[in-house]
Amino acid sequence: MNDTEPSWPGPGRPPEPAWAPEPNPWAPNWAAAPPVPIAPPRNRLWGAVTGVLIVVVSASLIAATIPRRVDGQAFAAAGADAGRAYGNTGKTPKAVPELAGNPLLGDGISPGPADCALPELGRDPEQLKAYYRALVGCLEQSWRPALEKANEPTLTATVSVTLPEHSACGEAPTENEAVAYYCGGDTTIYAPTDWMLSDAGLNKARHIATIAHEYGHHVQRESGILAAASDKMTSPDENSPADKEAVRRIELQANCFGALFLTAVAGSGSISRSLANAAVADYGRANDSDTHGSREHQLSWAKAGYDGKATKACNTWSAPAGEVS
Repeated sequence: MNDTEPSWPGPGRPPEPAWAPEPNPWAPNWAAAPPVPIAPPRNRLWGAVTGVLIVVVSASLIAATIPRRVDGQAFAAAGADAGRAYGNTGKTPKAVPELAGNPLLGDGISPGPADCALPELGRDPEQLKAYYRALVGCLEQSWRPALEKANEPTLTATVSVTLPEHSACGEAPTENEAVAYYCGGDTTIYAPTDWMLSDAGLNKARHIATIAHEYGHHVQRESGILAAASDKMTSPDENSPADKEAVRRIELQANCFGALFLTAVAGSGSISRSLANAAVADYGRANDSDTHGSREHQLSWAKAGYDGKATKACNTWSAPAGEVS
């Protein structure tokens, strides 16, 4: 697929190839792109989704787009994390359950360059799995120096293009509820082939944006941000205004983290500058959501990461409420 395909003329799913990078990535006509409806929530477990769910697990299920406190824990045991973690500080890397003050969001921290040699994207499940595995390897390579500088764990994330019969996160959502989701209990991004192809076709930018967002949730888990967020939940069904605002801060930060990766690798390997621009633009394709933020903010936080080039630009936790609405 080349990077100069024309954009589609109207709303609805475009023909393949489905993405067309803009010559000016921040041009106003991005905001005029046809919105993609967000499926209404089917139950409180999985919530409203735009193809991205987070699940944080300790001994029990912590559900869906909202990390919920279970038995006082919202992340895997520190000892297990440390055993597989990378670190260069001489101290055992440790997740820090803090939000705005998390070490990952300190000065001078950013993902690094990575060799993103991606295979051809195709409809065959094995092709899709190979593409995602290479992309996740690239994401890990890019994010590792940031987590190491913050002295936080860097567990390897895996990716699956099939839904598990049993997983650390319990029952999976349905196709109407999600396109992809992240399970913290087994540090796996689940991106079922049929779901992803139905949503994205062979749109490289959309596949990359989705997986980069899900990996952003993995970064939140490793840093301790998700654990700290779970402690902020106050209502049994995570449906209070305060809880929904916390969830929006989680999801908007994942967009920003996804774009941070894109700006770090843009123009090298298989991710050209125009493809990276198109992937960032894809974060602005959804309708307004009370769990993922307005369409404007979904894109603005992605742009903040892409332009800011450092994790500090993604500190949704210190932003005024009006910037995460």
